[in-house]
Amino acid sequence: MKLQEDFPVDHRLGLVYRTGAALCGVILLVFGCLGFADQLSFFDTDGTRVAGLSTNGLLSLISVIVGLVLVAGGVIGGNIASTLNMIVGTLFVLSGFFHLFVLDRPANVLGFAMSNVIFSFVMGLLIVTFGMYGRVSGGLPHDNPYWRQRHPDLVGVGSAGRRTAPSLPQAETRDAPAAAAPPPVRSVE
Repeated sequence: MKLQEDFPVDHRLGLVYRTGAALCGVILLVFGCLGFADQLSFFDTDGTRVAGLSTNGLLSLISVIVGLVLVAGGVIGGNIASTLNMIVGTLFVLSGFFHLFVLDRPANVLGFAMSNVIFSFVMGLLIVTFGMYGRVSGGLPHDNPYWRQRHPDLVGVGSAGRRTAPSLPQAETRDAPAAAAPPPVRSVE
């Protein structure tokens, strides 16, 4: 079973994935473009402040590329946007941990400062939350395509854990015989 085939085109989760990817992508695009507007040195490890964050030309380039990828994911939508959000968000968090260890060292080629590390953690968690929304939870509704994929044997099971009768098509229910009326009650005089 391929989840992409079972995911309805107009499912409300698609809007969350699209919005999250596009919003975070635009933020990164703006940050990267502001870095390019300042004509920063490409490998400056000291970093120049742009929008409260330390940056250099390489970080601006990476921000623009990742921003474009997220915006493209927002345009495509669906499971692609969700998976892309989870991957990019995880990479942001890992980048935050890596740069936390290389602050004030020669390996800090992106010119990160502590504000960048915090931004990387916050942005990573935001992006990954947009990607996981409605996808990983203990309380997913039974009409959720992710729940249906994980529990194909329970599709059609009611909330009490009992199997429900399969629904009949509309034509069959019209032709079904009516239920018999209860017998009339006779009074005893």
